Amino acid sequence: MDEKVIQAHKKEYGEAPDVTAVAPGRFHLIGEHSWFFKDKTLSMAVNLPVYVSVSKRDDSNLRFYFVQFDDHKRGNLSSLKFRKEDKWANALKSIVYGFTSGGFDCCGMNFTICTDMLPSAGFGITTAIKIAAAWAVRELNGFRCKRDELIQVVERANKLYFGVTNHKADNFAPIFSKEGSLVLTDYSLNSCEVIPFPFDDKTIILTDARVPRITTWNEESLQQPENVLLLGELKERRSNIHGNWRYEENVAERNEVLSVVDEDTRRRLLCIINEHKYVLEALAGLEAKDFAQFAKAVNHSHENLRDGYDISCPEIDWILKRVMELDANPDDYRTPVNCGRITGKGFGRCTYSILRKDDVEKYKQKLGEYEKLFGFHPECYEVLPAEGVHLI
Repeated sequence: MDEKVIQAHKKEYGEAPDVTAVAPGRFHLIGEHSWFFKDKTLSMAVNLPVYVSVSKRDDSNLRFYFVQFDDHKRGNLSSLKFRKEDKWANALKSIVYGFTSGGFDCCGMNFTICTDMLPSAGFGITTAIKIAAAWAVRELNGFRCKRDELIQVVERANKLYFGVTNHKADNFAPIFSKEGSLVLTDYSLNSCEVIPFPFDDKTIILTDARVPRITTWNEESLQQPENVLLLGELKERRSNIHGNWRYEENVAERNEVLSVVDEDTRRRLLCIINEHKYVLEALAGLEAKDFAQFAKAVNHSHENLRDGYDISCPEIDWILKRVMELDANPDDYRTPVNCGRITGKGFGRCTYSILRKDDVEKYKQKLGEYEKLFGFHPECYEVLPAEGVHLI
């Protein structure tokens, strides 16, 4: 793929790129909806790479080419504004703006994007474009800025160009990841940690169920300061667990603190509390190399999001129920050998499944049944935990 993007750049611009960077796609295993409450998110960067090649221009113009779309866009350093018609090129423009708005003096540039996984799939591809572009632009222009400053460039791109909130786990996963590992983002510490993924006897499958994304409720309605204060009352220090805190487990205490909110808000705040517990349980399983413990946390997390957060749908639930039925004894949920959960952009239309290798073909056969039953043609991808962003 790296040679493909280089050759595409040569063909498009008549010269080889000066710099090529690659960043991985990613998905979140547990905790992606609890960032606002300063909780934890467990993520995996995966080998769905995005390549960005860049070369210098002798003017202030910007040229953009996406190989798989065979699409071209234009821009200029003097007018870096979001334009709906620029579509995918806005990701690249935003990074250039992230530099210039921070006082960096960029040159005109030619960009080429190459990836077999398109942004619409929802596996962190747009973020990977931004991250790879940030590393490439820094190298091309000779900016002496460290990794933390590059993260700030990406954050300015999101906040100032797109006007959206930065979800640090989205950025940390493709930046800090290592092969064979997960990334734990701790929002309370504004930091991340690389966690080994010890289950190399399993196969990880991402499935795009192709269900149209429909937002069932406004998640921002939960993200209010008063709700942060309520959950803050239920946080307690514990030195013997990851991150040194957990939520209060006494049901009566939880109910008393949350009695001031309506039932929908209460249910969703309890979902946030439970998600943090499942992150901790998944981490304990990873550290003990106990797949059953890890898998139970994953499966419970999906049930939690389905029943408490209202973000699943019959199609997604059908797929994940089939994952559970691949177990030799699907009625015994104490020691699962497979697991899965909803994931993806916003309210998600994708799943991840972590399966015994012998169950992979059975799972794909079930997806054939899914298409006949629901009429959507799913796409699935076998992936591995991947290295973070780097230059070619």
